[in-house]
Amino acid sequence: MIIRVRSNVGVWRVEDLDAETANGEAILAEIAKTRPHVSYEMSLSLDPACKEPLDLTASLRSQNLGHGSMVHCRVDPSSCATTTTGETTGAEGTAAETSANTKRIIDKDGRIKLVPSTEVGGDKGFRRGMMPLRDIKMAWTLNEFVAMDEQFVFKMKRQDKAVCSRVSVDVPSIQNFQSYLQRFQFARKRFAFLYGRYEEPSSDNNDSSSPSVVVEAIYEPPQEPDADAAEGFEQLEDPLEEKVEEIAKLLGLQKVGWIFGHPPRDDGIVLTTAEVIMAAELQLEAAGGVEETSFVTIKVGQAKDGTVGVEAFQVSQQCMAMVAEEALEIGTDPGVCVVHETFTAIQEGKESKTIDNNFFLTVVPIVQHTSEVFVSQFPRINRDLDDRAPSKDEMKRQLSKSGTAGWTFVDLVSDFNLLIYMTEFLDIRADFPKICQSVKDREVPLDDGYKIIIASMAGLDGAY
Repeated sequence: MIIRVRSNVGVWRVEDLDAETANGEAILAEIAKTRPHVSYEMSLSLDPACKEPLDLTASLRSQNLGHGSMVHCRVDPSSCATTTTGETTGAEGTAAETSANTKRIIDKDGRIKLVPSTEVGGDKGFRRGMMPLRDIKMAWTLNEFVAMDEQFVFKMKRQDKAVCSRVSVDVPSIQNFQSYLQRFQFARKRFAFLYGRYEEPSSDNNDSSSPSVVVEAIYEPPQEPDADAAEGFEQLEDPLEEKVEEIAKLLGLQKVGWIFGHPPRDDGIVLTTAEVIMAAELQLEAAGGVEETSFVTIKVGQAKDGTVGVEAFQVSQQCMAMVAEEALEIGTDPGVCVVHETFTAIQEGKESKTIDNNFFLTVVPIVQHTSEVFVSQFPRINRDLDDRAPSKDEMKRQLSKSGTAGWTFVDLVSDFNLLIYMTEFLDIRADFPKICQSVKDREVPLDDGYKIIIASMAGLDGAY
């Protein structure tokens, strides 16, 4: 199997690993074969922030890593030179081997550094961007050559049915997201993550044997609209990422999909290339590799006639496999994926340099519900130019409804985005397990002490 290692200088492919026996040390050993001088500032981790270190001695399978999975690290760029030829003197005066895929740059401190280059192999490589055959191995049999070449050939096959049988979205949550998009007449693109649960098909459901998705909350991470970016936005580092995931876990929720809104677009373009690749990467992350997953993509778009539509999709497993191999690229036409020059895509018996995005899409039926556990009333964080923002006054406005119109105090606290805001004042490990338990199971009463503390934070007086 293949593991992708995303570092701050690029993505490295580590091939021919056995998920049952290989571990993190095996990944590092494979990297060291071509980059023996790598200095790791943050070692192999399961998350982009490198705050969940990989257990280097445990098997990859035991850590839910499979073919196409991605792990993360941070390295010193000047230590990442690859080696295929003889030694030279490195930038720091130490011995370092160089090859065609390294280059020297002048760093911001004025020193010359040796860093990786994407210019590998050129036209003389086994395939474009790869080393020549003799640099990989001196002698080749025909069977070995064919087997190696087949690893870079994709015979395109449409996936007719999504893995996810359907997705049900909480009405207040999606209406809130849609209302913010309408504030800008859908001119600004925006995305968010869907939190909920996967549900196995019931025994009396004869229509489907596939799991479904129930979305209970939507969280919008830090981002900036960027019309020049392929995605239409720039995703920023999220200081609350760990807390959001912890609260979701305490509530019995998990990340089950993502949603984005977009301006009107040309007819025929359902998802752009950037959206297809992002959907595939998120499905790979959710599945731990090229495996089946019910992780969904929902888009909210405005047509040219002004009508707003909400649709749900998944990308095919073949798309996941191609993205895992980095075989798909963004080109000038947003309606097609460009096949990387190292790879070959065979479609209808002929080589194709591009694949229509719609070829990768499978439709997921979408329905609506109103959550029986959660409310969605609190203002969202990470928004600009909104008419409401998270604050203690907003807490007071929401919690002051307790005792009216059938609301209880716990009903009003059961708001995913309110709970995220409350992490500014309460301890995620000491306080939230008890609060979330009462939210998740209304048979477990919330301690009066917590009611007093939360009410006091909101500036409320009286008993709740």
